[in-house]
Amino acid sequence: MRTLITGAAGFVGLHLARYLLESDPDAEVWGMVWPGAGREGLANLPPTMHVEDGELRDAASLGRVLRAARPDVVFHLAAASTVASSWAAPTEAMEVNAVGQINLLEGIRKLGLAPRVVVACSAEAYGRAAHCPVSEDAPLAPLSPYAVSKAAQDLIAAQYHAAYGLDTIRLRLFNHTGPGRPERFVASSFARQIAEIERGARPPLLRVGNLDVVRDFTDVRDVVRAYRLAAERGRPGAVYNVCSGAKVSVRELLGTLLEVAGVEAEVEVDPELLRPAEIPAVWGDHGRLTADTGWRPAIPLERTLADLLAWWRRRLGEGGTCGA
Repeated sequence: MRTLITGAAGFVGLHLARYLLESDPDAEVWGMVWPGAGREGLANLPPTMHVEDGELRDAASLGRVLRAARPDVVFHLAAASTVASSWAAPTEAMEVNAVGQINLLEGIRKLGLAPRVVVACSAEAYGRAAHCPVSEDAPLAPLSPYAVSKAAQDLIAAQYHAAYGLDTIRLRLFNHTGPGRPERFVASSFARQIAEIERGARPPLLRVGNLDVVRDFTDVRDVVRAYRLAAERGRPGAVYNVCSGAKVSVRELLGTLLEVAGVEAEVEVDPELLRPAEIPAVWGDHGRLTADTGWRPAIPLERTLADLLAWWRRRLGEGGTCGA
């Protein structure tokens, strides 16, 4: 089977590529990487992966990648990936996520390819859900530019299945973290600050955003299993939540990390880390994914956070400065 991962040098892309190759050493895995991707992410790509440069906003470059890979499965992970940055650059979020996905699906159609396309959508599209845990039948009510762009991706994938018979599957990802998560995401930001406090590189003061929001965190290593099982067993055109099904406040998340580290620190709210239109609480129901594929989360949050902290300790010890 020939597999293409867009965004292969990103956090989830790297974990997915390694998982696919470790699960099947004979797998033929292609990775599309943005020409401006960081050197570290590129250096971490598995040596047996076929790598092609591609830009979602450049239909010609996507065509070159698709002609080279001719994939049986596409995992579409490449994206403008954060809520915070989307407030500063909403046009970029829409161009990369929505228009970029149209370019990808049109490229597949025009080349006459027929892969299964697993699209990384987002639970952010649910917005302030009326009922939790959220099921896939809940309406989409996005609140941030990022969430709007991911809702557009979701609807575009559904439309291409309905209109053209393209075999798309949408995964609505809730929060996920683990070793290698960039520091702009909350758990990794906390873990890095704690590791720096341990090293004496910063005073025992943590800068935080809103600690009272409640989220649903899944380990990235469980998430990449969900991608593979969705590709193998998911129903064409279906949409699935990928989540732990457990709610945890960001305050509890921070408390667990401090407990794992055995560190005491003061906490200071940084106004720059507060978001407009914050979702106070959201957690999900993965029953549909479990029923169709057998997937269940297996890694407890405490282990995820311990592994993330250990990753930052190693990284800072090696002189690292930013997440992969």
